[in-house]
Amino acid sequence: MDNAGSTNDEKVKKNLTGAYPKIAKQTKLLNTLVIFAFIYTMYLAKSLLIPLFFSAFIALLLSPLVAIARKVYVPRTISAGALIILLIAPFTLLTVELAEPAERWMHSLPKITAQISEEIEEISSSIDAYTTPPAADPVEEESSIFNWFGDDDSPKLPVAQPDSSNSVTDKLKQSGIDMGITLFSNAPFLLAQVMACVVLIFFLLVFGPNLFHVFIRDFPVVTDKRRALVLVDQIQRELSAYIVTISIINTCLGLATAGTFYYLQIEDALLWGALVALMNFVPYLGGIASSMVLLVVGVVQFGLASSAFLPAGVFLFLNIIESQLITPAVLGRSMLLNPLIIIIWIAITGWLWGVVGVLLAVPILMCIKIILENLGVFDHWIRLLESK
Repeated sequence: MDNAGSTNDEKVKKNLTGAYPKIAKQTKLLNTLVIFAFIYTMYLAKSLLIPLFFSAFIALLLSPLVAIARKVYVPRTISAGALIILLIAPFTLLTVELAEPAERWMHSLPKITAQISEEIEEISSSIDAYTTPPAADPVEEESSIFNWFGDDDSPKLPVAQPDSSNSVTDKLKQSGIDMGITLFSNAPFLLAQVMACVVLIFFLLVFGPNLFHVFIRDFPVVTDKRRALVLVDQIQRELSAYIVTISIINTCLGLATAGTFYYLQIEDALLWGALVALMNFVPYLGGIASSMVLLVVGVVQFGLASSAFLPAGVFLFLNIIESQLITPAVLGRSMLLNPLIIIIWIAITGWLWGVVGVLLAVPILMCIKIILENLGVFDHWIRLLESK
């Protein structure tokens, strides 16, 4: 009997041992499918998720100020409304101030692209004049016996040559027109999303804290309630410190750029300073994009001369000082992430959510890092994010 029992146990162990690899493969496949389904959902529902995520970030940053006002007996509705007005008012004034030059540049995009393409064609034609060898003398056709039976008086049909002189110009003009049409057509949708974000931020500031505390207190899915509160508090503190610091640095960079451009008599200096400050919220890639835009600005104002590099050169000088000296010294090494990981993550979030995804890429990555650190899982991923 003992031998029979031991034999049955061995058979059960063998069956379980053979089943473990199958279960592991099925689990990996299921996890992969869940990840792909999650990414597809994030992409498919971006029109709903973008205002929610953006509003949640802004409300998370402003909620400590609402809590402070609540301690001095200021109702949440009044403090939340006042904070939103204080947040929107500077951007509204700046938008009104920059609307006229921005609209002028948008209307002149086809003309600018045509001007740049004409100057490029002039340069290419002058280069061709120097590099093209002189035309050789025409060689007479040798007469052969087969030509005796041909009609020498028949006219020669001209060979069609592809007319590519205006192809680059037409493409550049069309791209400028398409860009202007796209921006103007998307303006109502963007305005609706901004209004939705304002309403969501207000309701999150007024009703969000109580809703969160009820969720932590009563829902059984949250087992370690104190740890959840500490996690949210840490995300709020570190994210607030990062965004406020980066906002101050980028504002100073924009003011320095606008002031230098104004001194150098570059047109629409305030517009380019605001653009530089906004695009610098995107690490690394924002500086490259700003340099390209300012290079076009220099070509438009100064033509194809050495002075055309002046706007981009001034910005690159200021950007190097900001990115290599000021930002690392102010933020510290603990809040800096691996540049390659940031660029890859920006590409992913930009593909998912467009411009808003690009702007929210670094804050979302910081939240993921803080959550992983508090949960004590995926230590190798945390070291990868912090590697230099």
